Amino acid sequence: MEYSKTVDSRRSVYEIEKKLNIAENKLIEVIKHNLKLTPSAYNSQSQRIMLLLGEKHDDFWNLVKEELKKIVPENKFSSTETKINGFKSGYGTVLFFDDEEVTNNLIAKFPSYKKNFLSWSDQQNGMLQINIWNELSSYGIGASLQHYAEVIESVYKAVFEVPDSWKLIAQMPFGNIVEPPMEKDKIDIDQRIIIHK
Repeated sequence: MEYSKTVDSRRSVYEIEKKLNIAENKLIEVIKHNLKLTPSAYNSQSQRIMLLLGEKHDDFWNLVKEELKKIVPENKFSSTETKINGFKSGYGTVLFFDDEEVTNNLIAKFPSYKKNFLSWSDQQNGMLQINIWNELSSYGIGASLQHYAEVIESVYKAVFEVPDSWKLIAQMPFGNIVEPPMEKDKIDIDQRIIIHK
């Protein structure tokens, strides 16, 4: 698929199932390839991934649900539970992290760039997220990007044996597409770009 068509096809897909259009070993190869080649400031390579498949994928979203149950009012929890069960219905989840030990070592070495390194760690993680998201899309795999780090912060590291220095940035549940998303309105692109010649 041409890259522009891959970008066109990549959307936030919430209706996913526990199936894949590709073999699991190919999926792992795709994840590793993008992790290896996505750029990073000073070639720091602080991006980290945990790939959750099978029961571990289910366990993660069950954990999110249980932690949300503690903070979402009971009369509003039904819609929250439906949303989380939608993510759990997928084949797996990619957890995206920044290794803060790597980032903090760069800050210690170049203290005048502290704000930059913190910003760059987010930017390089975002690049990794979109690279993986686009490639999954090119195989007809639906995904979305979620942010529940604060909700599970006190419990997930012990449950999933996450190294202390890994800071959770985002979660990407994925699986074959059951129902494609509706088109979203886009504002006139000329309102979002300035071109100087």
